[in-house]
Amino acid sequence: MLAMDVSVLASVGLAVGLSGNAIARDVSVRSLLGYSVLVLVLFWQFGVYAAGPRIHVLEEMRKVVAATGIAVAALVVLPVPAAFALTRHQSFGVWWFSTLLLLSFRALGVHWSLTRTRSLTAPTLIVGAGRVGRLLEKRISAQPALGLNLIGFLDDNPLIEGTGSSLPVLGGCADLDRVVAEYGVKHVIVTFSTASNQALLSAIRRCRSLDVSVSVVPRLYEIMTRDTSVVHLGGLPLVLIRPSKASGLWLPVKYGLDRLVAVVLLVASAPVFAALALSVWGSLGRPIFFRQLRVGRDGRVFEMLKFRTMRALEPAASVEALPPADGSPSADSERCTRVGGFLRRMSLDEFPQLINVLRGEMSLIGPRPERPELVSDFSGRIYRYNDRHRVKSGITGWTQIHGIGRGDNRFSDDALSDRVEWDNFYIENWSLWIDFKILLLTPAAVWRFRQRPSRSPATAEPLHAAEPPHAAEPLHPAAAMTSLTQVGIQQQC
Repeated sequence: MLAMDVSVLASVGLAVGLSGNAIARDVSVRSLLGYSVLVLVLFWQFGVYAAGPRIHVLEEMRKVVAATGIAVAALVVLPVPAAFALTRHQSFGVWWFSTLLLLSFRALGVHWSLTRTRSLTAPTLIVGAGRVGRLLEKRISAQPALGLNLIGFLDDNPLIEGTGSSLPVLGGCADLDRVVAEYGVKHVIVTFSTASNQALLSAIRRCRSLDVSVSVVPRLYEIMTRDTSVVHLGGLPLVLIRPSKASGLWLPVKYGLDRLVAVVLLVASAPVFAALALSVWGSLGRPIFFRQLRVGRDGRVFEMLKFRTMRALEPAASVEALPPADGSPSADSERCTRVGGFLRRMSLDEFPQLINVLRGEMSLIGPRPERPELVSDFSGRIYRYNDRHRVKSGITGWTQIHGIGRGDNRFSDDALSDRVEWDNFYIENWSLWIDFKILLLTPAAVWRFRQRPSRSPATAEPLHAAEPPHAAEPLHPAAAMTSLTQVGIQQQC
């Protein structure tokens, strides 16, 4: 990447020099050289050249735009020697041209890197065959771009039997040398194990002597955010865990922006809103809205709005029937109108939730709300489920745009645990930038997941409900092992 950036910045200088524009011709070679050096230094400072695959293009784009903007501003504002300074007119041309080229070539570089990473995978071993080791296996398997080919576990007392793991346990910590030699292991990830600390330390030191890179999952990984840093007091490391921004003074800013954007969207899309309401009225009659109680921030219950998409259940029906075994249309699919089917596929039935945002009951971005009776059930059996109620529920969110918890098994413990993990990752690492990214990625996610999953019998509606809920809305991070301290892996969001 460094060589590519140097080439791109050199081509910027060549293009400016050959330009027929009078302002461009006045830009000195020293100014362009100073600008290029500043950009490269800022790239290094922002971690652009850090080890690990670059799998998040939007994050790369943000760093490129920030670095080029700061570099050009420095040459305009700061008291640099005249030979290196840029005028305001010159700075804009240099900035936009270099930024455009860097973004274009970096996007091509990321694509090439992903293709190359998928073909050049490093044999990887997990030390610790327990719950966290199994979770790590699941997360790495879902992200082939990491370039890690999992071959198995090492554990003297494995606990993964019956958890659905497809990886074998290849031995205990004493078998490290044999396994590394036999399978050509290049990377080892140490999770939780029943082995003693001394045994794990010996294994890590042995990996170093074998030239095998090592990553470690910290003991308190649940509370570590992306802003975590390490300071050393002599030989004793202290991990600094900064509080989440999704608290204190930042939340009112977020929720104030939510209401402002909701007002703008409702006003700007009033004709579309009216057309959708008329289409629902024409296909189903009144009422236009489907209303259902959901649980939001701090466990508060509110009435969430959607456009109706289905005909009401027959009065004699108490619960929904199981889907037919022969694959014929279910009762739910027969109840859904053609208009309703289109609204659901394109997530347009969620439109009225802008009213919930305006009322202060929901946010534009956050965890999806669930029904009170399901929350009561999930809270008792899903680890950290209630932690997701620290913020307002959202129309879209980090979990939804990545498609987590979709499918027929979305009420299983594994699927619910995934959703909780990603929701809590979003809350603990919240920033205005991550909200902006989610908004940018939502349209693509709607299109990608436009075919909604069939519902599980666990979501059966009571008699008064005119329509089934969307437990895992259609709207895939980096939350897996968010605090994975690593040598060869870099998780970004």
